[in-house]
Amino acid sequence: MQVYLPIAELSVNVLLLFGLGGVVGVLSGMFGVGGGFLMTPLLFFIGIPPAVAVATEANQIVASSFSGVLAHLRRRTVDLRMGIVLLVGGLIGAAAGVQVFAALREIGQVDLLVKLCYILFLGIIGSLMFVESLNALRKARSGQRAPARRHRHLWVHKLPLKMKFRTSGLYISVFPPLCVGMLVGVLAAIMGVGGGFIMVPAMIYLLGMPTKVVVGTSLFQIIFVTAFTTLMHATTNYTVDMMLALILILGGVIGAQIGTRLGAYLRAEQLRILLALMVLAVCGKLALDLLLTPTELYSVGAAGGHA
Repeated sequence: MQVYLPIAELSVNVLLLFGLGGVVGVLSGMFGVGGGFLMTPLLFFIGIPPAVAVATEANQIVASSFSGVLAHLRRRTVDLRMGIVLLVGGLIGAAAGVQVFAALREIGQVDLLVKLCYILFLGIIGSLMFVESLNALRKARSGQRAPARRHRHLWVHKLPLKMKFRTSGLYISVFPPLCVGMLVGVLAAIMGVGGGFIMVPAMIYLLGMPTKVVVGTSLFQIIFVTAFTTLMHATTNYTVDMMLALILILGGVIGAQIGTRLGAYLRAEQLRILLALMVLAVCGKLALDLLLTPTELYSVGAAGGHA
């Protein structure tokens, strides 16, 4: 069953898109990530132009994250005060990122930038998370208790403008959360991601937040940053394909509810190592696609001429 996507200018199987949206929704509910780090490359792989994939995926993340955060709000695992601080930084970063995206699109370099950003960030974050998660899992199996990470980052506690975050049990400066939020906002605009694969490790290892609170808080911030990013892309770059977004949203909302339930049955270390493995797998596939010679040497040029 094919459907025509007017902005992307191609026909795609509806069930395939619905299935991709569902998979990303499950990830959103389980790990507290928007899932864009996986969905956007998957859209590349099925032929969606990178500029359209980035802008449209930001739209889909809003729905799957909203569905996931409702479940976490019921469990009281969302730090709303921390979420608002992250959101302020995220909106600033997203506004800057959209302008960079538009400038690079004008000179025809946005597709390469997006793919290189994915390879760089996914490779670094996936490797760090994988090594750390293995160590944590090994300690947990041997009966050792991992020391609370927030006490290691003494420089965080020395920064000014401190605020108490009761749900997370923290009393730290607002500057680290603001900076994390800004970085995630830039990534949301340029890469079409919620930024959870950056935010979740940063909230756990830099800010010292409990893993169960991190997931819901990350989703809360992602909703608003990606909604703002979608609006900016739609009005600045005109690259949001609503037909594509609606199909992905339907799958994402259903998947997020399933993922939230699945996540409740897994330990924090297991969740982190699964996320790390998926990040590394996507990174490897993107790197191979850039390095290997395409089977049709003229396909890139043809696509460029069509656009």
